[in-house]
Amino acid sequence: MSISAAFFAQAQDVSILRNTADVYSSTPMVGSSKFNAMAGANGALGGDANSLLTNPAGLGVAISGEVSGTLSIAGNKNKSTWAGSTIDYSKTNTDLGNVGGVIAFPLMSESGWKFINIGINFSNQSLDNYIESPGSSDVIKDFTDKSASFAGHAYNRYGNLSKTSFGVGANYNHSLYLGAGINFFNASIDQYDTAAFKSLSDGSIEYFDRQNTPMFERSSGFSATVGVIGKLSPNFRIGGAIETPTFWRIDRDYNFYNDPDYGDGTGTESRDLTTPLKATVSAAFVASKNFSLNVDYTLGLTRPKYKVITGAETELNNFFKDNYKNVSEVRIGAEYRVKQFRLRGGYSYVSNPFDALTVSQVNPDASTSDKSYNDMMLNNRNLASFGIGYDFRSFYIDASYQYVTSTYSNPFLRGINTGDPATDTAYYSANRIMSSDYFAVSEVKNNRNNFFITLGWKF
Repeated sequence: MSISAAFFAQAQDVSILRNTADVYSSTPMVGSSKFNAMAGANGALGGDANSLLTNPAGLGVAISGEVSGTLSIAGNKNKSTWAGSTIDYSKTNTDLGNVGGVIAFPLMSESGWKFINIGINFSNQSLDNYIESPGSSDVIKDFTDKSASFAGHAYNRYGNLSKTSFGVGANYNHSLYLGAGINFFNASIDQYDTAAFKSLSDGSIEYFDRQNTPMFERSSGFSATVGVIGKLSPNFRIGGAIETPTFWRIDRDYNFYNDPDYGDGTGTESRDLTTPLKATVSAAFVASKNFSLNVDYTLGLTRPKYKVITGAETELNNFFKDNYKNVSEVRIGAEYRVKQFRLRGGYSYVSNPFDALTVSQVNPDASTSDKSYNDMMLNNRNLASFGIGYDFRSFYIDASYQYVTSTYSNPFLRGINTGDPATDTAYYSANRIMSSDYFAVSEVKNNRNNFFITLGWKF
C-alpha cells in the first residue's frame, strides 16, 4: 500500500497507467458476428479467419475459401457518481469492425497433409471514452485573486485500436492442425483532462487543462502467434496458442504550460513499450454438425515494461512491477444449428489488471483521508452475448449483440506545481494555476451495447 501511495505522489499521469493496461496491453477482439456472438471463444474450433484472433491453427480447419465483412455499432455509456450527484454519458460509433478471409489449398498428395490454408484478418474497435464527474460547492480553492469551488472534471478520449493479422494453417489427416501468424497493431488516441472551478464572487466558470494535455498519440506495434489444435476423438478437441509480447512505438504530441524557458507550447516524445506475453488454452466439444461448445482461457505471463530513457519510465516500470497482476480471461461460446438457421451465445470474464491502490483524497465535504481501492482505474469486465444467422449455402448473413459491464473508481484532480517541467502535474488556465495534493475519486459504472452484422461468401 505504501508503494502505491508513494507512486501516486509522483509525476505520472493516471491516464498513462490506464492506457498501458486498457489499450496497449489488450487485443482487439472484434470479429465476425459469429465470433462475437460466441464471446470470442473459438480457440479449439477454428475454421475461419477469426482464428487469427485466438489460435492461428484454426486456419487449418477450413476446407473451403471464405471472405466476410462486419459492420460494428458500438454503444458506450458511463455513469460517474461523486458528491451525491451522477452525470451520464452515452455515445454510439458505427464503423467497419472486421474483415477476414481464408483461401484453402487442398494438397493432392498421398501424405497425411490435407490442406495448407492462408488467412488474413482485420479487427477494429473504438477507444472513445468520456467520463464527466460532478463537483462540490464545499471543495474550495483559494487563488491569489479569488476563491472558487470545484465545479467538476472531465476525462475525454477519442481514438481507435486495430489489429491486422496474416497467417498460415496446416491440416494433418484431419486430426492435427498447426498455425502461425504475424500481427500488426495501430492505435490513435486524442486525450483531454480538464477541471472546472466556479468563482464564489461572480459565478463564472474557469477551465483548467492538466499539464501535458491535451495529448495526441499515434502508435504502432507488432507480435507473432503460434498454435496447435488436436482432435482427441471425433467429438473432443483441445488447442493451445502463444502470442509474443507486442512491441509498441508510441509517439506523443502534447501541450505544456508555464515552462521556465519556453512558456506555453507544444512538445513531442516517443516511448517504446513491451506488453505481456500471452498464452491461450482451449477445449471444444462437437456433439454433431448441429452443436458445438468451446472454452478458452487466456493468461498474461509477463507485465508491461517501458524502455528506460528518463526517470519517468523507471517510475512506470516500478509501478507495474509492484502493482500489476497477470490478466486472465475466460471465454465460453456455443452454436446450435437448425437446418440453415444458426443460434449462438457466449460469456467472457476479464480480470482486474491492478492490485489494491491507496490514495490521499479530498472528500465531497472537503475533508481529506487516505483510502484503499481494489478497483482503481480499471476493474473486472463481464460480457454476455448472443446471435443468429442464416446460411444460404454460398452466402450467409449473421447478426449478434454483446452487453459488457464494468464498475471502477476513477481518480482525478491531483496535480502539483513543482516548478520543474519534468515533474509538474498542475492544472493551468489562461490566467491561473490550480495545484492540489489530493485526488478526488468518483465511481464509474460502464455499460457497452454492441451490435454486429456480417455478410459472408464461401467459395
